Amino acid sequence: MNKIRKLTKALGRIIRHPYLLNLILLDENSNREDVIRKYGLSDGLPVIEIDGMFPDFEETAKPYAYLSGATMPIDIALLRALARRYEVKDYFEIGTWRGESVANMAEIVRRCVTLNLPKEEIVRLTGNRSYADLHSFFSKGMNNVEQLYGDSQTYDFKSHFGQYDMVFVDGDHHYESVRKDTETAFRLLRDGQSIIVWHDYGLDPETIRWDVMGAILDGTPAEKRKHIYHISNTLCAAYLPEDFDTHPLVPYETPHKYFEINIKTHRC
Repeated sequence: MNKIRKLTKALGRIIRHPYLLNLILLDENSNREDVIRKYGLSDGLPVIEIDGMFPDFEETAKPYAYLSGATMPIDIALLRALARRYEVKDYFEIGTWRGESVANMAEIVRRCVTLNLPKEEIVRLTGNRSYADLHSFFSKGMNNVEQLYGDSQTYDFKSHFGQYDMVFVDGDHHYESVRKDTETAFRLLRDGQSIIVWHDYGLDPETIRWDVMGAILDGTPAEKRKHIYHISNTLCAAYLPEDFDTHPLVPYETPHKYFEINIKTHRC
């Protein structure tokens, strides 16, 4: 069942039976307690202010479809800004969907490699051929994008170890998948200045997904955990091998900055 069908079915059940929300809340409370017990991070990952990292932050997210399941524009802008800051040449992505993020990155890095489930496997899991065919829509045919096919939980990455300056983890977001993808991501990195970005660390920029956070930390080598951060105003966590000024996450924070957004349509 794909994400949209799952969400529609789940919302319908919650509307009919509001008590089901308690199961979600209890589960997240349990995940939060596990993380706090293990790592002591009761406020989630330390937060880096995006305008502190990039004082003159300005990026363009293109292409961007504004359709279901897409990465937020600010998250794509963050990927581009990080690639510039860390002089990324070789980029690996786990999970592609329509290919918006990798198409954006292909504009500014030398080489992009991305891994998706094979289309027939997506059809088998979802029963939806149209959904499967939309994968890599924006990135197919780009000269510097190589598309790999396989399940990141079982794929043999050995020939790719130690080759990438940046890895974007945006595959399946269940605990075991995130933990395994995190372990893989660190093996893909080239050297001490390489970076990792995880998507959907938050349900929104102020709400932590505690199971995802736990999986990220559990999959990260112990000596590197101090450099795992949440980037403000985004759904992203990142491994950045340097020290930053940080602060705890403050839910319902009074805005102290705002963003200017320009929207322009292009025909596909």
